[in-house]
Amino acid sequence: MYLTMNRFRVVPDRAAEFEEMWKSRDSQLKSVPGFRSFALLRGPDRGDHVLYASHTVWADEESFAAWTRSEAFRAAHRGAKSSDGMYLGPPELELFDAVQVLE
Repeated sequence: MYLTMNRFRVVPDRAAEFEEMWKSRDSQLKSVPGFRSFALLRGPDRGDHVLYASHTVWADEESFAAWTRSEAFRAAHRGAKSSDGMYLGPPELELFDAVQVLE
């Protein structure tokens, strides 16, 4: 299992817009080989921002790497510039290899 996580620091008055942007986008993920699951998580409101994290679980690192080079990836990320002013800084990408998984 390979997990990718992006952390987003969203300006509080744009939080609803951020959530709607994610809910309404065509992520293309369900058609991508090696994709297992996705979750968008809302964290604490820290005054100047609301913390969000997107978690995507992949079969392996190779599946994730192939996704980032695919046309599906480009299609899913079109319009990202429309979120200007929504974030305090860029998203922070973190990548993880599974050490232990309990299901």
